[in-house]
Amino acid sequence: MPYWLMKSEPDEFSIANLQQLGTGRWDGVRNYQARNFLRNMIEGDLFFFYHSSCAVPGIAGIGKITRSAYQDPTALDPDSPYYDAKATTSKNPWDAVDVGFVERFSVTLTLPQLKAQPALSQMPLVKKGSRLSVMPVTETEWQAVLSLL
Repeated sequence: MPYWLMKSEPDEFSIANLQQLGTGRWDGVRNYQARNFLRNMIEGDLFFFYHSSCAVPGIAGIGKITRSAYQDPTALDPDSPYYDAKATTSKNPWDAVDVGFVERFSVTLTLPQLKAQPALSQMPLVKKGSRLSVMPVTETEWQAVLSLL
């Protein structure tokens, strides 16, 4: 699947940060289903960058995968908030991907805007109780989101 949506709290890592850096590591994912989605990403895949847990949650831009999944080093770092005491260098269950900046939207596409779109009704993001930080996006959903800009 070539399209994804990835959530980050903007005070942790935002689309503005990615724009400034150009590239970065997407790490700290500690949900097995979200981790499995990371493992399915390949270099060149595009993703919507979603700002969560903030004043205006929503899609703030687009990024791309620049390196497919590899062991997340934050799981092994005791000083990291994402440290996993059970992880070892030979058995680290957590993955990260590298991402690159593509586009920052002039406006954030808010969750209420997204929920109001019939073409997005099956998107995991808009379903009640969906809290995954990484999820697939279909071609139809991708185009429906872009049509809101």
